[in-house]
Amino acid sequence: MNTSQPQAFRLVVTGGGTGGHTYPALTATRALQERVSAGGGTLDVLWIGTADGLEARVAPAEGIAFATVATGKIRRSSNPLRMVSPANVRDMARVPLGVAQARKIIADFRPDVVLATGGYVAVPAGLAARMCRVPLVLHEQTVRLGLANRKLAGSATRIAVSSESTLPLLPETVRSAAVVTGNPVRPEVLTGHADEAITALGLSGFDRRLPTLYVTGGAQGAQQINDVVRDALPWLLERANVVHQCGPANVEALRSSAAGLPPNLAARYYLTGFVGPELPDVLALADVVVSRSGAGTLAELTALGKPAVFVPLASSAGNEQAHNARHLEEAGAAVALTGDVTAARLREALGPLLADPARRAGMAEAARAHGRPDAADRLVDVILAAAVG
Repeated sequence: MNTSQPQAFRLVVTGGGTGGHTYPALTATRALQERVSAGGGTLDVLWIGTADGLEARVAPAEGIAFATVATGKIRRSSNPLRMVSPANVRDMARVPLGVAQARKIIADFRPDVVLATGGYVAVPAGLAARMCRVPLVLHEQTVRLGLANRKLAGSATRIAVSSESTLPLLPETVRSAAVVTGNPVRPEVLTGHADEAITALGLSGFDRRLPTLYVTGGAQGAQQINDVVRDALPWLLERANVVHQCGPANVEALRSSAAGLPPNLAARYYLTGFVGPELPDVLALADVVVSRSGAGTLAELTALGKPAVFVPLASSAGNEQAHNARHLEEAGAAVALTGDVTAARLREALGPLLADPARRAGMAEAARAHGRPDAADRLVDVILAAAVG
């Protein structure tokens, strides 16, 4: 730890709305806590968020003080006239109120640094940091800067990005403030054991001579992914064991559709609504992953070096998931399935990977080359450096 760092380090965290913004902030905060404690200091953290965002549940559960400010969601459109909608005008009018609220919170708390990880709430808090002359560190999870970070880039002391390919996309005026840290990954994700997944989930019917495919659409599942996997399931089970995390609301329908499988194939299919604490072990067991391509997922899979077939969420902000997936596909680290995704296209993408261990190994190596398992520590370095100028 930097010897000039004060014994009591004060951090304001802002960002959230979704897990993609919230969990990197939380992981970085935990890493900063460890670093400060190891140096004999204490860390005081205040999280500025929204009352209805994920951060409103996550921060208090971690014992982090939480404050809310007014903010507005800007509904984007390729048609400029639609941007001036009544809802957008109403929400834009809330931003100055949010800035005033955030300015008072920051002035009272007197942080050493403000860390902003994106989401609409980051804008008022980030602007308030500049007004209060507090160093502002931005963290961007995706290949291209999100809307909030684009608005704040000119006010930032440092801009931490997750990929080298982001640097040339930054405005020249702020490029000198950028540093590549990677996207913080929860450390527990990197500690899984395949055999423990077999035991914990009771996967006694799995054939360990076959590769294991992990399918996930996120906590709520993804109908698009569930449908193509359902349609390709007999073909998949001839070639692999399958762990399918489908979302709690989708279990019964998928279980019914799988009821006619031959017993030997059915034994290789594990269907679950949600994967909880056993996720690190499931990821350790997986030879190939089928998933969305959000920034957090990419960070975890590349840190682990997992071959992946990505089915990007078409409605993601700025089409960021498609950009993420194509970025890794171009590096030979994944396959991106965009547009109309069918069972036939899924079979075409997975067939060579499931059949060829050498191809999987090559893709795993390419993925690992893009992974940054030390991203949280790198981001902590940036935060501490910003504090001391």
